[in-house]
Amino acid sequence: MAERLTKSATRNIFYGGSAFFFVVFVLLTAHTHYYMRTVSTDESTLSESVIRGKHVWERNSCINCHTLLGEGAYFAPELGNVWIRYGGRDDPQGARDALKAWMQSQPSGVEGRRQMPQFNLTDQELDDLVDFLEWTSRVKTQGWPPNNAG
Repeated sequence: MAERLTKSATRNIFYGGSAFFFVVFVLLTAHTHYYMRTVSTDESTLSESVIRGKHVWERNSCINCHTLLGEGAYFAPELGNVWIRYGGRDDPQGARDALKAWMQSQPSGVEGRRQMPQFNLTDQELDDLVDFLEWTSRVKTQGWPPNNAG
């Protein structure tokens, strides 16, 4: 006796499989959101200045040249770890001053190098942007970027 897959069995496999994988998708989505809220980000240090810094980042379209945690353009360096590269773990005030001075000194005018435009940010905007970059350096990125060079 030859065994065949009937239409109703095929339909049941399709609907059962679709329902199963939909449930798996919903569970994985819920787990991802839970992980992002409780493990990956440091929500307790999300201050008003960090939020204002994110707005400075967006208003000046920094992502059009830089990447942040792997998202954005690759014209300029990754900034998700810029706080660490500038020594923010060991000397937070020195890193803050160095980042602000770097942004204020642009464009550098060095021939043959890509130049960052001067955005004429206020001291408050610079402080807020540095606070935002410091906060992003604490996001658990599971090893991204692969090196500290940016």
